[in-house]
Amino acid sequence: MDSNAVISEIKKGFILESLKNGKRLDGRSMSDYREIKITENYVPKASGSAMVELGKTKVVAGIKIEEGTPFPDSPDNGVMALNIELLPMAFPTFESGPPSEQAVEFSRVVDRGIRESKVIDTSKLVIESGVKVWMIFVDIDILNYDGNIIDACTLAAVSALRNAVVPASKLGKEDFKLPVNSVPVAVTMAKIGDELVCDPDLQEEQVSNGRITITMSEDNHIHAMQKGDVGEFSLEEIRKAIKTSCDTGSKLRKELFKVD
Repeated sequence: MDSNAVISEIKKGFILESLKNGKRLDGRSMSDYREIKITENYVPKASGSAMVELGKTKVVAGIKIEEGTPFPDSPDNGVMALNIELLPMAFPTFESGPPSEQAVEFSRVVDRGIRESKVIDTSKLVIESGVKVWMIFVDIDILNYDGNIIDACTLAAVSALRNAVVPASKLGKEDFKLPVNSVPVAVTMAKIGDELVCDPDLQEEQVSNGRITITMSEDNHIHAMQKGDVGEFSLEEIRKAIKTSCDTGSKLRKELFKVD
C-alpha cells in the first residue's frame, strides 16, 4: 500500500472515531455548516455578483446580462447559462484548459438546482417576442477549494442573481432588478462509514464513501437531487438526506437570505 493510501486510512480512522462520538474533527455536529460569509456586489462592474466563503472554500459568482436571440422552442422566454471554472490557483489538481469532468458535473448540478427551482421568471425578460430577449450568464470562479463546492456555488449564484440589475437603459428604458421568484439552497452530504454529514470539508470528502446533493426552495419540494462518487445510498439514507436537506436548507435560507 502506498503512503498516501496509508495516510488516508489513518485519517479516515480518526474521522470515523470522532463521528461515533457524535462530533466531527472540527467540533461540528452532523448537520452543522462551517461559517458562511456572503459579500454581495463583490464585482462592481458586473450586472450582479457575490463572493461566498464557506469555511476556507471561497467562490465568486458574476452575472452578465446582455441582449440575445431566444431559443426557437421558447420564443417568449429569456435565457440563462451557468458555468463553473476551477481555477488552478484554488487547488493543486485543478488545471487550466478545457473544463474537467469535475467542473462539468459541478456546473450541471448547480445549474439544475437553480433552473428547476424557477429562480428567474424568464417570461419577464422578453424584449421582442421571438426576436430578442435578455440573456443571463452566470460565471462562477473557485478561488480556494476546501470542500463542498456545490453548496458554495449555489449560494453565490443565488446571491448574485438576487442583486443583479438588467441594463434596460441600453434600450432607452429603465433598468430593473432581475425578477427572482424563489431562493433555492443546495445541501450536500457526504457518507462517511454509516454517517451522513452536511457541508463536508476537504478531509471529509477525501475519505467519504459517496456524496448526495439535494436542492430545495421555500416550497420544500425537491427541485434537484444528485448522487456523486462511487458509494451507494440505501433508501433509508436517502430519506434521511431529504429530511436533513429540508431542515438545514430552511435554516440557511432564513439566516442568510432572511426568507422563511
